[in-house]
Amino acid sequence: MTEPRRIGLDYTPAHEQTGGIGRYARELTAALAAIDGDYRYRLFVAGATSAGLPKAPSPRFAWRTVRISPRWLARIWHRARLPIPIELATGPLDLFHATDFALPPTLPGTRTLLTVHDLSFARAPEAASPPLKAYLDAVVPRSVRRADHILADSAATKADLSALYGTRPTKISVLYSGVDQRFRPVEDPAALASALARHGLAGKPYILSVGTLQPRKNYGRVIEAVARARAAGFDLHYAIAGGSGWLQDEIWRAIKGSGMEDFTHILGFVADDELPALYSGARALILASLYEGFGLPILEAMACGAPVIASDVSSLPEVAGEAGILVDPKDSAAISAAIMRLERDDGLRTRLVENGFQRAKQFSWERAARQLKRVYDRILSGKAPGG
Repeated sequence: MTEPRRIGLDYTPAHEQTGGIGRYARELTAALAAIDGDYRYRLFVAGATSAGLPKAPSPRFAWRTVRISPRWLARIWHRARLPIPIELATGPLDLFHATDFALPPTLPGTRTLLTVHDLSFARAPEAASPPLKAYLDAVVPRSVRRADHILADSAATKADLSALYGTRPTKISVLYSGVDQRFRPVEDPAALASALARHGLAGKPYILSVGTLQPRKNYGRVIEAVARARAAGFDLHYAIAGGSGWLQDEIWRAIKGSGMEDFTHILGFVADDELPALYSGARALILASLYEGFGLPILEAMACGAPVIASDVSSLPEVAGEAGILVDPKDSAAISAAIMRLERDDGLRTRLVENGFQRAKQFSWERAARQLKRVYDRILSGKAPGG
């Protein structure tokens, strides 16, 4: 009887990160566990021990950990470029899937798959800290060249990989993220009120943004836009659900400069199970980023019945489709006009909510996992997965 093929999957971002990449790794792994009985998976986690991790998602999945932190592994593998193969931690593999931009050394016979979520550090360089940009500028192109195949979060990221690195389109597959079933309208008034009260939003009509506090998210201009709407007579607050990032001074300057101290609510990191209530209670979600590889909050908000205003750049138009209002992210007046239009026009609000429900249904983690399984199948069979 033939032994099942062995796939190594980098689960480190799921363990370390609370943002979108961490969720991507968590949700894809859970969905693979639900649909795939063909392969055996080795979930690699840096900076951890098996005792500190939950039960593996199925008997076909096993933890493979090292105590060395992700930061030190990056120094060893990508700065010093020591050829220490990942198989020393995972055991023998037929395929290794690197889920977070950087491909570690592997043994010669191991096939490799690399996920590149976005190229924001190249497309919006002012939004990245210089050390991080320098690291990614060196590591990502090298990893892309080495990998047998690439997964991109969107067609926009696929186009960027070809334009900036000269990567063959046939070497890249677009794998869209999904929306977990927990994201649905919170219709119990008491549960909704309790959740909003925990975040200081009870009784406050608010615009919501979700994402790490960093320049690429463009929060400063959204704060200015909400301030414009308030000056025009709309009683609105602005809430940001996201952990601390870097270069946050712009946000605080915008809050102070626009007189929004009493109307801006920095919630910090919000757990996944709290987000449906925040989406459900919001007047709208705004994702006015300067660049996004995908933009998962758009679909989560739509699934919870919140209308969406999004940037008209990078991947966001392909995610929002016809179910959102698209704006120039560098024009705070345009963002404000969209907010006020939505507040004035109940018919528009109703149409966006209805269209949003339908749009969100088109994206699921099960669908993503089945597509990923097909990519694994083709790589392991020696066939190009195709674009």
